[in-house]
Amino acid sequence: MQRDGTRNREERSGARTETRPAAVVHRSLRRTGLAGLVCHLTVVLWLVVLRPLPVAWVYDANLTPLASLRSSTGWQVVGELLLLAPLGVLLPLAGGRVRAPWLPSFLRTTGVSALLATGLEFLSSWTPGHVLNVDHILLAVIGVAVTHLALVPGLRRLLRERRPGARAARPARTDRTAVLAGPPMTVVAPAVVSPVAVAPVATVAAGATPPAS
Repeated sequence: MQRDGTRNREERSGARTETRPAAVVHRSLRRTGLAGLVCHLTVVLWLVVLRPLPVAWVYDANLTPLASLRSSTGWQVVGELLLLAPLGVLLPLAGGRVRAPWLPSFLRTTGVSALLATGLEFLSSWTPGHVLNVDHILLAVIGVAVTHLALVPGLRRLLRERRPGARAARPARTDRTAVLAGPPMTVVAPAVVSPVAVAPVATVAAGATPPAS
């Protein structure tokens, strides 16, 4: 803190980081998300990306968006949508943030899933029987985005309500309000003088004779 009472840049940034609810990272959720993310990507690499296909011929590489959907069946489209769909939940879970805003979380999830889908697609193009297809990337990102919007906001709200510290924070806030308001004011009633005690004094004063001059 400076001499005039204002904080410097480091203190302001540190205070903002500590009180910011989105910056709280839960280690247990993060470990669970990272473990699920590694397991899912391992299964995708082993069963889909690095597995050669015994085919006699393959199509040419497709770099035009949505051009290969005409020759694809419904099950193939559904499979491409569900291939990386669990990343919509696993990526935010790996972040470990329960109070993150939905829009930045959605943008981060879709961006990371697009990078992963692009890397997996380029990696699969070196495997026999696979060709580069941009529609696989688009469908994978759409599946991740839909899964994220459908599940993550509700799960975060449920986790916030079930946290043990959430219920304990409400009485603390009430106590803080009571402390700031101060102790309750007490009204002191004025003393009432009994007329019985005053009557003898008034009688004596009335019957007294003035002193002789």
